[in-house]
Amino acid sequence: MSAPLLKAAARSSRRTSSSTRLWLSPPCRHASTKHGGVAQHVSAGDHLAGRLQRTALGGAILTAASAVYYYASAQSAIVHLDGEAALPGGPQPKRATKATLQPNVPKSALGAQYGSHEDVQKAIEELRTAIPRENAVNTDPQVLQLYGSSDKSYHPTAPHSVVVHPHSTEEVVAVVNIARKYRAPIVPYSGATSLEGHFSGYPSGSICIDISGMNKILEIHEDDSDLVCQAGARWEDINETLKEKGIPLFFPLDPGPGATIGGMIGTGCSGTNAVRYGTARGEWFLNMTVVLPNGKVIKTRRRARKSSAGVDMTKLFIGAEGTLGIVTEATLRLAPVIPSKVAMAQFPDVEHAVSAVQEILNTPAGPHIQCVELLDDHMMKAIADAGLVSEPYPSRDTLFFKIQGDPAAIASTTRTVQDIVAKHRSVNFVFAKTADEAEELWESRKYALMSTIESEEGARCWTTDVCVPVSRLPELVYETKKDLARSGLHSTIVGHVGDGNFHAFILFKTDAELKAVSDAVHRLVHRAIALDGTCTGEHGVGVGKREYLTEELGPGTVELMWTIKRAIDPLDIMNPGKLYPDIPEDSESRRA
Repeated sequence: MSAPLLKAAARSSRRTSSSTRLWLSPPCRHASTKHGGVAQHVSAGDHLAGRLQRTALGGAILTAASAVYYYASAQSAIVHLDGEAALPGGPQPKRATKATLQPNVPKSALGAQYGSHEDVQKAIEELRTAIPRENAVNTDPQVLQLYGSSDKSYHPTAPHSVVVHPHSTEEVVAVVNIARKYRAPIVPYSGATSLEGHFSGYPSGSICIDISGMNKILEIHEDDSDLVCQAGARWEDINETLKEKGIPLFFPLDPGPGATIGGMIGTGCSGTNAVRYGTARGEWFLNMTVVLPNGKVIKTRRRARKSSAGVDMTKLFIGAEGTLGIVTEATLRLAPVIPSKVAMAQFPDVEHAVSAVQEILNTPAGPHIQCVELLDDHMMKAIADAGLVSEPYPSRDTLFFKIQGDPAAIASTTRTVQDIVAKHRSVNFVFAKTADEAEELWESRKYALMSTIESEEGARCWTTDVCVPVSRLPELVYETKKDLARSGLHSTIVGHVGDGNFHAFILFKTDAELKAVSDAVHRLVHRAIALDGTCTGEHGVGVGKREYLTEELGPGTVELMWTIKRAIDPLDIMNPGKLYPDIPEDSESRRA
């Protein structure tokens, strides 16, 4: 365990058991073995056991935290931090960490008619017959609750009726066909890192397809710089496997730890590397194998690096959040591993920091910037106060750079960066000359969320993201910080500043503060859209941001989205209640 985490653990041991810290439960790391020269990870059953073990570790608090339920409506949201847990058939604790009521989960905007409780039970029996493997079909109430909610999300949820763990595309087809027969909603699930309610259950009863057990790397084509993997493979495991095999390539999309390829495709993900390598909507996914709602299996294209043959069907499923089909395999384009160094610069305000980044990216040094991250002054103070990093820095708006290239390119780029940040009134510039120095310097970025949660005893954290044109980012950050301060909310900001994307970490302890946070997030989204931005740069839409799509995209574009959805999934069984805004009464889609 690293020194920062040892410090955190020591501090935690001095606290009472009622003080929870979500980050103390680390993401599951799958054990990796070799089979036929290809990495193979633990089974879905072992993965499930690990999740349940970690849940039990926190005792009643974390078990209750999996019931992420509260009451919300577009006109007058009533959100609850505490309340009775809804664990069907299980214990009913008097107080839960978070609670809401099941009827507030968004329902099918198409008014789809789903199967009855009896139909769902028949579907479960057929699933047991279709996939007779032990633990492949699970109806344990606590498991259903765990898979239908997230302790990192604050949106209405419901437990599933059954969780199924397929191991192949053929088994996914069997699940989809049974679900369609009984008109049972299907909800895909893999890494469970989504923040906007993407994998919450459906009130009438839903079948959760957990593809995390489909985590094999099937083929590696080093000469072509690509590989084929199942959708449950995690991006970190893929890169670790390539490293272990001595292959100097990596997959550059880097969302949250534990994210899987299927989820990354579904949310149109990106991460800190986006300023250099782009997002999931680039050409990083060459093709996909997808099970459609009608049970048919398609492959979106061949493995060639580029193609102009017809409509790009691969892109159709990127950002679709499992509403058009279940991705089971994908071919990933890889990039060469390039050496990198880390640098840091501090500024008097966000405007000067962003102006420096804009100038740097528009110079010949720009392509050598792998990451450029903004941590605001509140974040730097939280990091210093939390004591998770070995060397805290002053509480100023700060940029962290990763500079990549050969030694000559890194030296040249560093000189350019240093000159430009000085011109924009940087008051502190640090360049890490060694790998150890780089790791130490990057710790501040690595522990940003942990430090925010640690900064206020007993607090929880709502994480949200928006994105605007880079030139509008200073205005958005300034207005947002002013709004949050006026609301009496403690918050920190971290941004992928080269993309105009930032994340707000907003703390709360009480029901009243949670309501204030929800309102502040609402204002933040509208502020971003008004600046020609988007309600989400990385997290996706899910339940939490579907209400903003009509304002952002326009009614014509939303109508087209619904037209595609109805054509591919006329029964609306694929992850209903997510992504798509409600349809107006006079809409063509509703009349159809």
